[in-house]
Order: sequence, then structure tokens, then C-alpha cells
Amino acid sequence: MTAAATPAAATARPRWAGDFVLLSAIWGASFLFMDLATVEFGAVPTAAVRVTIAALFLMPLLLKRGLGPQLLRHWKPVFVVGLLNSGIPFALYCFALLTIPTGLSAVLNATAPLFGAAVAWLWLKDRLNASRVLGLVIGLIGVALLVWSKTSLSASGGASAGANLLAIGACLLACLCYGTAASFTKRYLVGLPPLLTAAGSQLGAALGLALPALWLWPAHMPGARSWLSLLALGVLCTGLAYILYFRLIEHAGPARALAVTFVVPVFAVLYGVAFLGEHITPWMVLCAAVIVCGTALSTGLLRPGRRIRDATSR
Repeated sequence: MTAAATPAAATARPRWAGDFVLLSAIWGASFLFMDLATVEFGAVPTAAVRVTIAALFLMPLLLKRGLGPQLLRHWKPVFVVGLLNSGIPFALYCFALLTIPTGLSAVLNATAPLFGAAVAWLWLKDRLNASRVLGLVIGLIGVALLVWSKTSLSASGGASAGANLLAIGACLLACLCYGTAASFTKRYLVGLPPLLTAAGSQLGAALGLALPALWLWPAHMPGARSWLSLLALGVLCTGLAYILYFRLIEHAGPARALAVTFVVPVFAVLYGVAFLGEHITPWMVLCAAVIVCGTALSTGLLRPGRRIRDATSR
């Protein structure tokens, strides 16, 4: 029986590991593509075109599976999730990337589960034990240290510090949107097919951003590089990434899928260094480690004493 189970485990693990690394690499690249597109398109048009392309990619799949009538029945909460989980945060990140590096924005993105745990506690009364509360505190300390260094509040201050603070605030507000969307989904969309939520939310985000994007559309037509970046954002970093993410949840479970958030900054920083000439400081690495540890504790992915209990049970 053990011999028969071993080949199956050996087959399943590479598939899980491959999906995990691939999704981390794809979502890490989204910060690079947003940075390249936002320079010419602006923040809101970049986000709008991204979700529109993703919707055009995912909706045919939804209709092919006969989920259209179900989307019509649940379109209101699905569209709300689209704005909270895609439209608004994508625009906020694009705005932030006009000021701060892609690596820093990706590190701040790792606080999304932190906000998710806080919102679930406040809204859904999700119970927080001592270790999860400690994680929230540690994560917030990491964010505070990162903000303190990047806004240069201890040194020069000035307009540059204010611009950095505004950009960092936009990233954190985006993460708050992600956390709110997670609790909203748990409250109102439980039981719906993942493809329906993914495709419908992108359609809702596209409709929600349509008028602001037209109002803020650039006066001059952006170049080919910006359009290609948006195509990659819509198809690869949003459409395909959603499919990959839900497959990862199915094969590895939601806890391991959530851990993707911790690996994304690694790829985003590498892309930023390789293609945008960005620099990494030891202080940024230290703050990122503090944020990741705090987030892992607050979400329950890291539980002190678990290894000891497991070892004792053996």
C-alpha cells in the first residue's frame, strides 16, 4: 500500500510546486508590467484596460461552461467584488508605481493577508488567538518601519517624503480592499463556481472603471510597449493567473495558495533589478522579513509550537 501511494505523491507534489512557483512568478511580473504601462496610460486607464482584457479572456470560458444564467442571478455581489478585488486596488497600485519602485510596492502587497485577517475579525467575528494578534502587531511594525525609511521622516522630509507617503498609502489602501473583498466573498459568494467569480468580477471591474478611464484617457496614443504590457497584464497576470490560482487552491489547499503572497515580492524585486535598474537595500529586506513573519502569524500559516506538538504526536 505504501509503495502504491509513493508514486502518486511523487506525481502530485511537482504539480503543486510548479503551480506555486509559476503563479508567484506571474504575479511578480504584474508589477513590472504595470510600471511600464502606467507611464503612458496613467493609473486609471491602465487598470481599466487590464480588467477589460481579463474579462474578454475569461467570459467566453464562463459562457462555454453554461454559467451565464448563474452570473445574472448573482451579478450585484460579484460586481462589488470586482471593484474591491481588482478595479480599485489595480488603479491604486498603478498610481503608487508612478512614485515608488516595483519591489517596494510588491513588499507592501504582502500585507494583503494581514488586512484580510483584521477585516475578518472586525466584520465576520473571525476569532483571533494570541499568536494571530501578535502577528498583526508584528506586521504593522514592519510596515511602519518601511514607511519611516521610505518617506525619510527621520532625515530630510519635504515633498519627496510626502509623495512617497501618498504612494505607500495607496498600496496599503489597495491591500485593505483585498482584505475587504475576501470577507465580502466569504459572506455573500460562498458556493459559487470560482470561474464565475473570476470572470464576473473582472467584468464588474471593467464596467466600474469605464467612465473614469475614458475621462482620464491619455491625449497621445501610448506606444507598442505599453500596449504589450497591458496585454500581458490582462491575459497572463489576471486571466491565466486566476485559473492557476484556483487550481492551486484545489491541489494544495487555500493556506498554501495564500502563501504565494509571500513569494511574489521576491520575483517582483528580481524583475525590478533586472529590467528597471531598481536597487534593494538591506533595510528593505529586513522590513519585508518582518512583514512576512507578521502576516504568516496573523493568518495562521505560522503557528508557534506546532512542530513541537507534531513531533510529540509521532
